[in-house]
Amino acid sequence: MKRFARLNTLSVLLLAASLATGVAHAQLAPSASAAPTQAGAPSEARKANIVIIGTGGTIAGAGAAATNTAAYQSAVVPVDKIIASVPEIAKIANVKGEQVFQIGSESFNNERLLKLGKRVSELLRQPDVDGIVITHGTDTIEETAYFLNLTLKSDKPVVVVGSMRPGTALGADGALNLYDAVLVASSPESRGKGTLAVLNDEIHTGRDVTKTNTFKVETFRSPFGPLGYVVEGRTLYFRLPARPHTMQTEWDIDKLDKLPEVAVVYAYGNVNPASVDAAVKNGAKAIVYAATGNGSVGDYMVEPLKAARAKGVQIVRASRTGGGVVIRNAEQPDDKYDWLVTDDQLPQKARILMALALTKTNDTKELQKILWKY
Repeated sequence: MKRFARLNTLSVLLLAASLATGVAHAQLAPSASAAPTQAGAPSEARKANIVIIGTGGTIAGAGAAATNTAAYQSAVVPVDKIIASVPEIAKIANVKGEQVFQIGSESFNNERLLKLGKRVSELLRQPDVDGIVITHGTDTIEETAYFLNLTLKSDKPVVVVGSMRPGTALGADGALNLYDAVLVASSPESRGKGTLAVLNDEIHTGRDVTKTNTFKVETFRSPFGPLGYVVEGRTLYFRLPARPHTMQTEWDIDKLDKLPEVAVVYAYGNVNPASVDAAVKNGAKAIVYAATGNGSVGDYMVEPLKAARAKGVQIVRASRTGGGVVIRNAEQPDDKYDWLVTDDQLPQKARILMALALTKTNDTKELQKILWKY
């Protein structure tokens, strides 16, 4: 009897659960007489409109075999084909491609930098453009990103992206990098953060990022870490850029037609002073001396640099170490020689900043303030 009582109790519980499930399904299932969706209501959130500008580089490269990850020809695949190879992008944004250059980024010069910047600025002014992605070779991606970070006058997201392997290679990184870049450019959280660089699931500020390895996909590093990550389709920010950029700077790409010549002279044991003389003869308005250590200058290089300064050429002590701040009046009497020092800018980035600074002033004290500010 107890057994039958337990069975009856179980049956009642199962029946009750079945009825409850049926009611729940009935409540969730749409009925034929249900009211239609409100007229004009969007079926999904509006996708961002992103323009992808192609400039070439490894992300547009191709190798002879799938195992060619470091030996290949760059800048051969047009941007429209690169976009078509990542159909998942269409799920997150409305994109269109535009080919501005088809070059390796080692071929970027001042003229091409200005042309790219002006086109990006023109697109950002269009109300139907929500953000820009620039496919770019990795060799000078950090210089372009820093330049745009200082000269664009818009808070819309601008993302520079590249790859370390061509699309034909096993383990190619370009497709995911491009997807992530579009995701970041589409995110409202990316507004107002300046020009960004997105590679290897990381989001970097254009000011800090630099290439640190010739072939590894994790080559891009920032001395203070990335701003955030891209994880499973999510844009995650953890910190903000601290230095002025875009809307906060005194440079406007639309008002720049030419950049002054700034040379970088690399220091090493037995460096030839003739390199300084050559820069002066070729019209350099400033020389960034990529010195050893904390901007150290060999005794036999002091006089050539002083002579260049006497001719009106600005001298900037930088460091070839890849990190750290160059201290004024430490290794050299900068006040006495009327020289400048970088803050923590790498020589190649100090060149960009000095070229822009010289469009505003040639006063040493004001130039030093600019180097410390940005």
